[in-house]
Amino acid sequence: MRKIKLLSNAKNAIKNIFNKNPTISGVKLVIDENNGFYSWDGELYHSDIVRSCISPKTRAIGKLSPKHIRKNENELKVNPEIHIKMLLEEPNPYMSGQMLQEKLMNQLELNNNAFAFILRDEFGIANQIYPIIARGVKARYDEENELFLQFTLKNGNIVEFSYRDIIHLRQDFNENDIFGTPKINALKPLMEVVTTTDQGIVKAVKNGGVIRWLLKFNQQLRPEDLKKNTKAFVENYLNQDKDDNGVVAASDAKYDAKQVDPKDYVPNALILDKTFQRIYRLFGTNEKIITSSYTEDEWVSYYESQIEPVVIQLSNEYSRKLFSRKQRAFGNSIIFEAAGLQYASMTTKLNLMQMVDRGALTGNEWREVFNFAPKEGADKLVRRLDTAPVNKISGVKFLNLNKDFINKKKEIYAIDFDGTLCTNKYPEIGEEKAEVIDYVKNLKNEGHKLILWTCREGEKLDDAIDWCKEKGIEFDAINENLEETIEQFDSDPRKVSANHYLDDKNLTLNDI
Repeated sequence: MRKIKLLSNAKNAIKNIFNKNPTISGVKLVIDENNGFYSWDGELYHSDIVRSCISPKTRAIGKLSPKHIRKNENELKVNPEIHIKMLLEEPNPYMSGQMLQEKLMNQLELNNNAFAFILRDEFGIANQIYPIIARGVKARYDEENELFLQFTLKNGNIVEFSYRDIIHLRQDFNENDIFGTPKINALKPLMEVVTTTDQGIVKAVKNGGVIRWLLKFNQQLRPEDLKKNTKAFVENYLNQDKDDNGVVAASDAKYDAKQVDPKDYVPNALILDKTFQRIYRLFGTNEKIITSSYTEDEWVSYYESQIEPVVIQLSNEYSRKLFSRKQRAFGNSIIFEAAGLQYASMTTKLNLMQMVDRGALTGNEWREVFNFAPKEGADKLVRRLDTAPVNKISGVKFLNLNKDFINKKKEIYAIDFDGTLCTNKYPEIGEEKAEVIDYVKNLKNEGHKLILWTCREGEKLDDAIDWCKEKGIEFDAINENLEETIEQFDSDPRKVSANHYLDDKNLTLNDI
């Protein structure tokens, strides 16, 4: 009965939350209530400066891709439970996972606290997540010492949830045992400077319409005559459309004209810029991040200092609140992948290809970096042939593959040219086989001896040798045995003696 009652209360609370009203904590929270012109009254989100400071971080957090991971000694699975996958993609009927993440990030930046309520079914399984935007929040412990949070919503309704059902993000976690310390006290004087300066500029513009000339008449005139003579003065001497005035003005003994020079206050640009810089530092950002004019290194620095800590906190908090201790002990967790928000130059992205042929990325994961659609069959991890023991390279087979080879014993390799290092277009040189070339170069780096064993002769052979040098392949012998082999067996047979023969037309014992 208690579970059903709690579930009913939770559903009623959700109705209150989405009755268009906002949040606070034993600390006041910043809310966004009114539309229209902003003047500093404590509502930070109406400030263009504050919004520009938090917007890059908010958008970055929204690009995170949450995944359910189950990792233990026996398995590693991504999104093994469909209901968790759908919960992360669509946490509630009103928003996607991206929008929920952005909303939480906005609240976290404004208040140093952000809250989301996990709605569970009668079996305790999470099926919806709602952000909580309230005027205030208080911590309360019940008789069993369980922590509850009491939220006062914008419409005045009060809802209370167990802390176990609240995703709570916080920053500047210092003064309070539960809540992060809001940055409002540090930000308020800076915002007052900015707002006062803005108001001064507005007033200076308005003062542009004040009296510029003072006419002192030498005789008494009736009010209507004053207006008439003043209008005549403006028409004759101040009207820019008249082309007969030139640069010479006539004088009239009836009045003395005196120009008034208004002294408008112009804010000191350096002081204002320093104030902006202090606000930027308070939010951990800078002008390049705000205007998206950063370099790759600058973005990496911003990501590691400002975004990555939030990514870790999101992963920890989602994992703690969506899974029990027992479930986490069996390897269940929520991670937020940041691949979608990594800024990288084209050179860096292309270099990630090395991660693909080493089995660290799939082809589709690499394509995702370029915002390409996934390709069928590219979800499997592959490895370069020189990073693991293999017995076949693109149709090139090894004879006598044995444990000595696997253990990297220093041996002799006789290597064919046409059809092996390149496609067979003899007498021309075909297209290079990059995988084989990399493998052969790696053999050389490991100290093995290489013999080029080919049917080519004369100039055709010289062309092949030069081509190999261009590709970085250095041979110990060309179409002949090594001196050490001749000395060892006291003979120099026509067949090149080697431990292994690399040829596209070889047959291995396994083929017989």
